[in-house]
Amino acid sequence: MQRYRENGGLRRHILVVDDEPINREILGNLLCKDYEVHYAENGKQALDILQEKEYVYSLILLDLLMPVMDGFELIEIMKDSETLRSIPVIVMTSEKDAEVKSIKMGAADFITKPYDMPEVILARCERIIELQEDKTIINAAEKDHLTGLYTKDFFTEYIRQIEKYNPEQKMDLMVLNIEHFHLINELYGHAEGDKVLICLADILSNMFQNIKGIKCRTEADYFYVYSETGIDYEDVLNRVLERLSAKIPSYHIHLRIGVYPDVDKTLMPENWIDRAKTACDRIRGDYSRHIAYYNNEFYEKSKYQERLINDIDNAIEARDLIVYYQPKYDIQGDEPKLRSAEALIRWKHPELGMISPGDFIPLFESNGLIQKLDRYVWKEAARQIGDWKKRYGISVPVSVNVSRMDIYYPKLRDDFMVLLKENDLDVKELMLEITESAYADNADQLVNVIEKLRNDGFMIEMDDFGSGYSSLNMLTTIPIDALKMDMKFIRNMQKDEKSMKLVELVLDIADFLQVPVIAEGVETEEQMQLLKERGCAIIQGYYFSKPVPPEEFEKFFN
Repeated sequence: MQRYRENGGLRRHILVVDDEPINREILGNLLCKDYEVHYAENGKQALDILQEKEYVYSLILLDLLMPVMDGFELIEIMKDSETLRSIPVIVMTSEKDAEVKSIKMGAADFITKPYDMPEVILARCERIIELQEDKTIINAAEKDHLTGLYTKDFFTEYIRQIEKYNPEQKMDLMVLNIEHFHLINELYGHAEGDKVLICLADILSNMFQNIKGIKCRTEADYFYVYSETGIDYEDVLNRVLERLSAKIPSYHIHLRIGVYPDVDKTLMPENWIDRAKTACDRIRGDYSRHIAYYNNEFYEKSKYQERLINDIDNAIEARDLIVYYQPKYDIQGDEPKLRSAEALIRWKHPELGMISPGDFIPLFESNGLIQKLDRYVWKEAARQIGDWKKRYGISVPVSVNVSRMDIYYPKLRDDFMVLLKENDLDVKELMLEITESAYADNADQLVNVIEKLRNDGFMIEMDDFGSGYSSLNMLTTIPIDALKMDMKFIRNMQKDEKSMKLVELVLDIADFLQVPVIAEGVETEEQMQLLKERGCAIIQGYYFSKPVPPEEFEKFFN
């Protein structure tokens, strides 16, 4: 913008208002080289010109003492007008008292009569226009056009200003978000979504107007509030929901709040925002929790998880990720026989030691890195099956996990076929486990993918059956080759008659579907015998072995 000004790219319009022709002529001659100059003989004529809106005026040079309507009256009218108040006014007077009065009324500057310093007049006009244009640009960037709240950049800058003058004041950073806001836009249209955002902004503005702090809207449906500590955020949430429900009763809006209380003043405001937002996002989709607080424990956990995310590529390259194998035994004969194995990932970190799968698998499932992890396991498992075939001359089928995200990968079948070919494997030797929860996500697409995989010859196992997602009707449409019974039934079946009945029910369902049941988590002789008596074909668990590295697994071949 500055370069455009300097190069003369803008020729602005100035309105000179004076009842003396000689004054109009003097000012016109001074300004006409750089500006388009228009004239009015009094305030009434000037007002008519301004209301015609033929031109956009960048400045008004206004005499104060005029007939019909004087300069003071025009300033007063302009001050009350939404469209005219933004035009800067330079008053032209020789009276000191008038200068003070006009400045208090809103004039931007004054020029003393007589006009004996043309360079000063030009410089003042240029400076006032430049200041007003900069102010207009700043105002446009400062506030969110929809809600009137600060934009993020100005929000953080005003936080710095607050901290400059109140460094000892304890402050909180709150982030509020609308859960699944995109559904409102998709179901009811963007106009209705905007209505919700505007309403929420108004509610927050009213609730926090008597509290030291500022508010911001960013990223569509995220709202930030920087305010004094001591606020009851449960009360804030309840009041916001109550008022939203009263104003927009047709939508059942779910909100979540992340709070970074008593922010660490040694950090930057951007860090405070990140911490509050991290807390807010951590409870995304968790309808049992509405508020999360960022504290030292939260920080350490976040730092730990960030470390795992950053180290995943190095772990794959350095082979710190190790695929363990847990045997599955057929127990229906006189002696249990090794039937297959499940591939399970373990992480031996060079600095952190052994990392529990419970630490990194849910984390990678939530951020999409699970696909990278799955492909590593598939590749290692296929290589290991091929290695055992070459060295021992036996085939040990291994089941690998296929996550919900893998199902949507268009080259899934191609990748498996490449692995089989590279390791000289039969399609039955690499079995695929799909968790029960995946069947509830997009049943039609999942059925389509599974049917194609089964047509290719792959064996499909439904993992964690009984964990609460599937329906009996779904089982009649989904093609599977085995059910893996959730281990919580096994743990409780000797203590709880209901759990035993559920075990028997799962076995009956599998018998009806004509597929075997694989019981996970079997730890004792009694559990194994009970399952065998009730017709369970295959068991997996610590009764036979915990998951072990490939070299230890080889002892089961004998």
